[in-house]
Amino acid sequence: MKSMTGFGRGECEKLGRQFTVEIKTVNHRYLEPNIRMPHQFQALEASIRAIMKERIARGKADVSIRYTNHSDDQGTVWVNETKLSEYVTALRKAAENVGLTDDLALSKVLNLPGVVESEMAEEDLEEIKVILTEALDLAINDLDAMRLREGETLKLDFKSKLDELEEHVVEIEKIAPRVVEGYKTRLYERMDQYLDKAKTQQLDEGRLETEVTLFADRCCIDEELTRLHSHIKQYRQLIEKKEPIGRQLDFLTQELNRESNTIASKSNDLEITRHALAMKNIVEKIREQIQNIE
Repeated sequence: MKSMTGFGRGECEKLGRQFTVEIKTVNHRYLEPNIRMPHQFQALEASIRAIMKERIARGKADVSIRYTNHSDDQGTVWVNETKLSEYVTALRKAAENVGLTDDLALSKVLNLPGVVESEMAEEDLEEIKVILTEALDLAINDLDAMRLREGETLKLDFKSKLDELEEHVVEIEKIAPRVVEGYKTRLYERMDQYLDKAKTQQLDEGRLETEVTLFADRCCIDEELTRLHSHIKQYRQLIEKKEPIGRQLDFLTQELNRESNTIASKSNDLEITRHALAMKNIVEKIREQIQNIE
């Protein structure tokens, strides 16, 4: 299980050419790479995206790619002498017109636009792709290690919360059968009190049993408790899988919340209500953390 939050860095140098790749990821519904790289290598962007799609299932990924050429083939640099001559002529004429001393220096003029021109060495994209891909793989490996570490931390927390959630389910199962019996007892006691006051002994047993049955049906939560046990079991199985499970956990979390809400709405017992509300609180904490699972 992996977190969607992480950072990874990879560096590779071959033939005097060096690539440094840094990847920062945060949670997102889908994989969304944002790649910043030198313009001359834009043709390789599709390959980078394909590699990331194979290795990263979800998350917004900011990818920074830096390139340094340490080889002897640095390209060519030249001085545009025509442009240089035009600048010098114009500047000296301006100095004469305003009566200023001519303090032109070559170092100053070379910084003027268009005087020094350069052309980068033509790169072999196939060679560049090999170096860049290796740096990218190293960055993703580094990223994965961090995301896995955080994922393991989240897994331990999930296990603790699932245990706590199951404890509440078990407690509700113990209380639930007593709710109907308690209602039946209170109903018969109230009817006995009423009959004593009314000075009559005509107790309609059938009517009372029907009322108890209707009450039992209204507050029955057996199905909800069974589904909760099933969902918790599935949760425990999912978090041990070696594949992206974020969307499945998100669905199961919604189901846990649905069953907890139903139990709370059906409850006619303060203890059951207390446990149901505690379950809703646990599920909400799980839901917040699920948003960061790949």
